[in-house]
Amino acid sequence: MNEASTSESQVAEFPSKQSSTAILVVVAAWIVPGLGHLLLRQWGRAIVFFVAVGGLAVTGYLLRGNIFPPRGGDVFGTLAFLADAGSGAFYYFARFFEAAGPDVSRAAGDYGTRFIAAAGVVNLIGVCDAYEIATRRRS
Repeated sequence: MNEASTSESQVAEFPSKQSSTAILVVVAAWIVPGLGHLLLRQWGRAIVFFVAVGGLAVTGYLLRGNIFPPRGGDVFGTLAFLADAGSGAFYYFARFFEAAGPDVSRAAGDYGTRFIAAAGVVNLIGVCDAYEIATRRRS
């Protein structure tokens, strides 16, 4: 009976350490795409997510897509902001690329807006993937 109580106390300690590591991985994965996987030593996935998110975001910026501000005027503006902000640090680097401002009057600018949103969504998928690996739901 003493062994059972010892194993229960060890189990009780493990989730708290695991959950704090998972939170660190999630925050790192959101801020810098691929960093969560890098902390988990998933080198291939880290490179894939960084290149995918970075490529989509930079292409969207170069096409002069619209970057939505935090205070959208309606529900769709808020959803667009959440999609854009999902790309983490790339959302904040947008000001450097958007010196001339967005140009959605052309098809390229409209595509750029979609690329920027897609970058955020792909990064959020990467964050979920890193969380599942950190909590050992997947390998």
